[in-house]
Amino acid sequence: MPQRYIKKILDARVYDVAVETPLTEARSLSRRFGNHIMLKREDLQPVFSFKIRGAYNRLAQLSEEQKAKGVICASAGNHAQGVAMSAKQLGIKAIIVMPQTTPDIKVRSVRERGAKVVLKGDAFDEAAAHAQELIQKHGYTYIPPYDDPDVIAGQGTVAMEMMWQFSQPLHAVFIPVGGGGLIAGMAAYIKYLRPDIRVIGVEPEDSNCLQAALAAGERVILDEVGIFADGVAVKQIGEEPWNICKDAVDEVITVSTDEICAAIKDVFEDTRSIAEPAGALSVAGIKKYIEREQVEGENLVGVLSGANMNFDRLRYISERTEIGEKREAILAVTIPEKPGAFKTFINALHKRSITEFNYRYADQQEAVIFVGIQIQAGGQGRDELVQELRETGYSVIDLTESDLAKQHLRHMVGGHAPTITNEKVFQFEFPERPGALLKFLMSLGTRWNISMFHYRNHGAAYSRVLLGAQVEEGEVADFEKMLDKVGFRYENMTDNEAYRLFLGAGNGKAR
Repeated sequence: MPQRYIKKILDARVYDVAVETPLTEARSLSRRFGNHIMLKREDLQPVFSFKIRGAYNRLAQLSEEQKAKGVICASAGNHAQGVAMSAKQLGIKAIIVMPQTTPDIKVRSVRERGAKVVLKGDAFDEAAAHAQELIQKHGYTYIPPYDDPDVIAGQGTVAMEMMWQFSQPLHAVFIPVGGGGLIAGMAAYIKYLRPDIRVIGVEPEDSNCLQAALAAGERVILDEVGIFADGVAVKQIGEEPWNICKDAVDEVITVSTDEICAAIKDVFEDTRSIAEPAGALSVAGIKKYIEREQVEGENLVGVLSGANMNFDRLRYISERTEIGEKREAILAVTIPEKPGAFKTFINALHKRSITEFNYRYADQQEAVIFVGIQIQAGGQGRDELVQELRETGYSVIDLTESDLAKQHLRHMVGGHAPTITNEKVFQFEFPERPGALLKFLMSLGTRWNISMFHYRNHGAAYSRVLLGAQVEEGEVADFEKMLDKVGFRYENMTDNEAYRLFLGAGNGKAR
């Protein structure tokens, strides 16, 4: 299967609009990790993403009749911009169906490239369904984002460039994976010319459709996918990409949201460019691979696939970077509620720097503090820190891996609510668009009292809400039935330890 793609890649029409992107050394990363790390800069394309390659190659293959009727795609991101620019270059009418949750910057970018934007639904599936309705009505040609031989061949030109730019021995290439178009095209070319080079896909832990398929030996559909790296939030690997990847991809590495945030910072420090979360996946994968395999002095390439970052997300990314670099430990520590206790605690840290300190008086005898403490890169010293504090007599709970603590509690710590009874806590995810928060609150009704609420807009398509409500034990089933009707994804967090320590009714204690 990969061999038949070589001619298609060599013949791909991409350079009418795409540029040959540089392969640059990441000097800082190379020094830190003892390997020669290079970055294939697809973030420097005219649409700031590799997607322009596959989109243009697909449109260039259309018949005159198809060009006359126009093209359509459903996309909330880089594929939309690639199709819009390609269609403008070729003089073809383009319709882009986007979810209503799409950030304004992406909608404007598509319109500025000459395409007509149709906003439909809260999620990609609804937009895609509407696109099919328009195809039936008007006869447009659908341009797939990844599951198409011409699209795959266009993306494969990334590998073609890389191979002539770097002719020395190459240990591994790290490639972001969403629907699989990029890794399929690149893997087909790399394995045909240099089968000794390892082709490694990188996916978010909560959007690992290729990893799941390789484990099962067949394509699988994930129950749900994370939305932080929205450019690769795909439930199932494409059928055509799978036919290539199952034989040509050596492995898939998964990375966490915090590791992606740390990689975005790494990219910035080496290039002064800001990669989008999906674009930085390869760097996060390289770091994890080096740590796991302990390789030294090897040549490694990561594909920076895109830089269409929504500016509003930078605050959130910056917050999570220290943890992603494993330079910060987040702890819940019980200290005596008496003068001088904080000074004593500082002395117990042995000159380690405090990055965050949250405290609210709640009890005459003891206080639970939420504290961030700087540690060595890579997480070295975190276990020793916890052990030292415990040996000094402090009760400590390590919250560094707690998403609830990082997402909500560090912004909410303000004391317990001793008068609140029967509080049940839920974390929600709802589409970020004008009026969504009001609709969410109105949907909850008036039967139950809201006792706690925390909402932050991170500039993404979806936002998180932490909600507390007074619900009697016998009414929990009715409450959750009501939540099911509201239609937003949610999780019961009432028994979460971090919530109990800092926000729960009564006083918590770190054990």
